[in-house]
Amino acid sequence: MATKKTTTKKKTSAGTRKKPADKRSAAEEASRKTALAVAAAALDNKALNVDIIDVRGKVDYADYVVIMSGTSDRHVAALARNVQESLHAQGQRCLGIEGLPQASWLLMDFGDVIVHVFHKDTRGYYDLERLWIDAARVAVE
Repeated sequence: MATKKTTTKKKTSAGTRKKPADKRSAAEEASRKTALAVAAAALDNKALNVDIIDVRGKVDYADYVVIMSGTSDRHVAALARNVQESLHAQGQRCLGIEGLPQASWLLMDFGDVIVHVFHKDTRGYYDLERLWIDAARVAVE
């Protein structure tokens, strides 16, 4: 007499464990919201030519790069200060700022979002947008 082997699969509830893709999607959505918050804070302080570039899969240090311009060194510094204060009020921490006190080009690190604040003349010289010419852009409202 042959015995029939039965295997039992352990059932888990859907809410018990999240799939890695779900975590990735949540992190990517958080990064997108941070990039949009940076752009909104910059526009509140009259930033020029604000661009959000989706660099996911193109670089390993960030999901989004936000690039903006100011009209003077003082404006560039004020943009960075306003972005930092606005995001801090929303619970986001700036991990570091480079480029002060000259303020012709500031780099701000928000983890998965990197922010470049340029003097309008300096931005044209470096032309960072061309590095990611094939990357998707996020609409800034």
